[in-house]
Amino acid sequence: MNNPLITSLNSEQKLAVETTEGPVLVIAGPGSGKTRVITTRVSYLINNGINPFNIGVLTFTNKAAKEIKERLENEFHLDSHHLTTGTFHSFCSKVLRQHGSIIGIPNNFVIFDDGDQVDAIKRSLLELELDPKQFSPRVMLSIISNAKSELKNYETFQLNKTNYFDEKVGQVYERYSEILHNSSALDFDDLLMNTHMLFDSQPQISEKYDNRFDYFMVDEFQDTNIAQYQITKLICNKKQNLCVVGDPDQSIYSWRNADIRNILSFQKDYPKTKIISLEQNYRSTKTILNAAQKIIEKNDQRVDKKLWTSNDQGSMISILEGYDQDEEAQITLSEIKTLIQSKKYSLSDIAVMYRVNAQSRALEMACQRNSIPYQLIGGIKFYHRKEIKDLIAYLRIVLNPNDDISLARVINTPTRGIGKKSLDEISRIAILQNQSLYQTIVNISDGSSNPQPQIGKRGLTAIKNFNDIIENLAVVSKKTNLLNLIDEILDVTGYEKFLLNDEQMEERFENIDEFKTSASAYEDLSTVEALNEFLESISLVADIDNFDAEEHALTLITLHQSKGLEFPIVFMIGMEENLLPHRRAIESGDPHELEEERRLCYVGMTRAKDKLFMLKCFRRAFQGSSEPSLPSRFLADLPKENIVFGSTSKFNYLSENQPIRKTKIHVDSQSLSNKLKPSNITFSLGDKVIHQTFGEGIITNSKQVSNDYELTIAFKNSGGIKKLLASLANLSKV
Repeated sequence: MNNPLITSLNSEQKLAVETTEGPVLVIAGPGSGKTRVITTRVSYLINNGINPFNIGVLTFTNKAAKEIKERLENEFHLDSHHLTTGTFHSFCSKVLRQHGSIIGIPNNFVIFDDGDQVDAIKRSLLELELDPKQFSPRVMLSIISNAKSELKNYETFQLNKTNYFDEKVGQVYERYSEILHNSSALDFDDLLMNTHMLFDSQPQISEKYDNRFDYFMVDEFQDTNIAQYQITKLICNKKQNLCVVGDPDQSIYSWRNADIRNILSFQKDYPKTKIISLEQNYRSTKTILNAAQKIIEKNDQRVDKKLWTSNDQGSMISILEGYDQDEEAQITLSEIKTLIQSKKYSLSDIAVMYRVNAQSRALEMACQRNSIPYQLIGGIKFYHRKEIKDLIAYLRIVLNPNDDISLARVINTPTRGIGKKSLDEISRIAILQNQSLYQTIVNISDGSSNPQPQIGKRGLTAIKNFNDIIENLAVVSKKTNLLNLIDEILDVTGYEKFLLNDEQMEERFENIDEFKTSASAYEDLSTVEALNEFLESISLVADIDNFDAEEHALTLITLHQSKGLEFPIVFMIGMEENLLPHRRAIESGDPHELEEERRLCYVGMTRAKDKLFMLKCFRRAFQGSSEPSLPSRFLADLPKENIVFGSTSKFNYLSENQPIRKTKIHVDSQSLSNKLKPSNITFSLGDKVIHQTFGEGIITNSKQVSNDYELTIAFKNSGGIKKLLASLANLSKV
């Protein structure tokens, strides 16, 4: 291969590219050029005579799949049109649309998103007369999702029930499955489970793909679940030219049913596996990489590797503390303003990362007060806005009128005289007849319903009018394109007039215009084909797909969503026990859950290229109350030679001239290395003490908090009354 890009690879990368025959496991550390290896490997295969049609590359986000395609086209000048590249879910969706009818799945199935799934679970609970407070819809959905990822349908689940709770979950699972079936719908897990069912029960189909793919690659292999791995095995059975790329140290999605055992046991499944480790990091400084390595090497579930870099030593990692989350946000923005004023960085170079979405509130408010532009990854998604969800529901009904969840959403939107009692009666008859809501509406409209509905004359008229609207739109859809169909929906349903009285009218119409812009990419296709592709693309959009690296704005993002990204500057806030690691992991007592929290910390740290800041609060509001917080145990594992305590910023005021209390973190390296044990110095009420920031004060109260003591101290000159933890305050007696 004469392409100069392969000659620029390091020896391990080059080996991963050129080792094409047989099973290959590439252990790719963060910043080690994983995507570069994948795209160069595809290019290498094509340049050696392999037809792109016979190559498959699956990954986990639309963003990653798009990046692979763009690199192939821009760097290698290859046409990726005939190459199978995408997410597992998009691949399985295409398989089912082509072959799913063999196992009873219509090719016009709709995909229920998260909100649709919760609605269907709620409906199941209602029909089974189960209390949603006792049987949380989210918990039910999580258990069902986990079962599906392990290839257990509701019948298998019910056979293995062990207690009353499992019995009820099994009943909900069964009714939920019926709702999906009657709606000609699949959820995300169904895409995988049904593809496996198709391949497993119809070997001629799996053999078709097995024969097609001479070479197959799976990116982010540590994130695969059982269903995904089994699908991969079935279509790589004969040639076994399977290359999987991943890193056990970055496995952070067990809550999405990712199974780290897949990558840890790959060599057992494929004894002839060639293992190649990519250990050279091209992203981070030596300081950041060394500290991250010290964090992750305490885990047991991993493949040992030693990351190294030829990058500069770089700045020390700054450990900072605010009194509460508001001051934590202020300190973060103060440091950011200093970085921006240095002219070396822009807002788009900086990300603030956190463990849970709720932590963004204080940051958002601080950004708004100080007119700092930001992009929030994982906020209210565009396609989840009310007017957009309503339009999507109408489009889904046009494509598939048996979609019960979509029909229930818009049957009385805009208001058309079909209230809750009428919908409940329609639902009752639908359940009795084991048919969809729409078929029940058709029967009611033409008078053939059995039993006859207990609905008044006005209600029956409204139901017939709604049926006429749906039939009218079905006729229109066969004569026009997707964009015109959207306009017809707005007109025929009365939705456009309905929005004219909305307080947010202007914003909602702007969103609809943007929605139409996204639909315009499909206007050259037939309406049915356009609807299928457009609605599928919407259903498979992930939070991270909305990330814009070019936007001149500060990025606010959870640690989970940050994987796969990199930034010159990273702030990790909330470095406290019960946040990172999370309370659930601590209370579970499961060492594997704590190992995943450690991996999450490692992922966050290795997103940073040049500078890393880690912040905590002395007190944090939690569920309406404020309580002292202990530093994260992960801070104790940072090497002393790589960290500095306290602010590095000289900027003391935000744009609105609010002073920031420049409190250095009340920890020293000794207290960290002692695993946060209480201070050996004993304090009594009335003791005079000196604090390195607040100066001289007197202890007015003391109470035990966990294995520490919270001291209330009245300081003479700086800050008044403070509450400090004895182990962290570094106090000395006068």
